[in-house]
Amino acid sequence: MTKFADTENMVLRIAAPEDAAELLGIYAPYVENTAITFEYEVPSAEEFASRIRHTLKRYPYLAAEQNGEILGYAYAGSFNDRAAYDWAVETSIYVRQDKKRMGIGSRLYEALEQALKRQGILNLNACIAYTETEDEHLTNDSVYYHEKLGYRMAGQFHKCGYKFGHWYDMVWMEKSIGEHHKNQPPIKPFRELENFLI
Repeated sequence: MTKFADTENMVLRIAAPEDAAELLGIYAPYVENTAITFEYEVPSAEEFASRIRHTLKRYPYLAAEQNGEILGYAYAGSFNDRAAYDWAVETSIYVRQDKKRMGIGSRLYEALEQALKRQGILNLNACIAYTETEDEHLTNDSVYYHEKLGYRMAGQFHKCGYKFGHWYDMVWMEKSIGEHHKNQPPIKPFRELENFLI
């Protein structure tokens, strides 16, 4: 296990495919009860493990653990597969619903940003479900959370996601974490970073 941080009994580490079942336990309620994700069906543990493996080929996938339990996770993925987008990623984060507002998400995102900076990533993009009228399935807390972390609104798509009998919007938020140069160095795959610690 690679440790990223260890304060107040919480460790941030690289997630592994073997964590799939536990991570899925965090993700499933978001699928079943919220419009935070537009996914309809909870994926299988095998599918989730495959997603983790795919992400780790190029990007960080981090888990926050306390007393042997995973409390949340965050990862980055390709913003677009075209080569010109190599310096941009899409970020995602999920925290166990009974552990929100405890600073877990902020710690995860801080570690994720540090890893992405080491790779040479410059642009973070977050795709976030948004609603004009908050309901039992979706609030706009994620937008406010990202604003606090320095993300800014980049665009909005209206009534593009249908779930639980409601139409929801989707917004893109962005954050720059590096300098843009004329001769930009290529990014490094996450697996090539050595001794990554924060």
